[in-house]
Amino acid sequence: MKKLVLIMLVVCSASFFAQTTFEKVMTEKIAKLEQSKTAEDFTAVSNDFVRIGDKEKTLWLPYYYAAHASIEKGRNLMRAGKLSELDAVAAEAQTSLDKAYSLSKDNAEVLILQKMIHGLKMMVDPQSRFMSEGLLGADALGKAEKLDSGNPRITLLKAEDTYYTPEQFGGSKTKGLELFQKSLDQFKVYQPKSALDPTWGKGEAEYFLASKP
Repeated sequence: MKKLVLIMLVVCSASFFAQTTFEKVMTEKIAKLEQSKTAEDFTAVSNDFVRIGDKEKTLWLPYYYAAHASIEKGRNLMRAGKLSELDAVAAEAQTSLDKAYSLSKDNAEVLILQKMIHGLKMMVDPQSRFMSEGLLGADALGKAEKLDSGNPRITLLKAEDTYYTPEQFGGSKTKGLELFQKSLDQFKVYQPKSALDPTWGKGEAEYFLASKP
């Protein structure tokens, strides 16, 4: 009996240690992602998350953050005007996100990133790709909203789309700012499902609201 209890204690301790080690490493890498500035930074941290995911095998969050890092790399390149590189970066993000999706289906956070990947691909040639990538992105965001309607990142992406879309195509900077405010209000009450679940986006909403006339 004593041997059985000892074995159970050893197994539980090993499991606890492995989980806390995973959480510690993930927390460090998420902080590194938040501090990344260059395309090279985002590539490095994305690769770090892929390695964690490949080691853990059954957890969706490492692959989610690998995809998120690649998307942020794409946004960085987009701001630099390097639109010809976006398809390749979107493909990198999609590879990681597909792995996250295979481990966690019907996940609003995964669908939010799917919308962002379609957005990157659309920006290569907005006129010719809106009817494909733009509509696919809208569909992904709609599915995310059905799963988690109070998620502030959904509202944030809606705000971006509304803010940057020309008025003749249904956009409005005023309505966009209203959505940024709604997103910020949601961030104040939204509770992530775990300590490692996504929390990004609040700073962007604050940035747009701070810059309004």
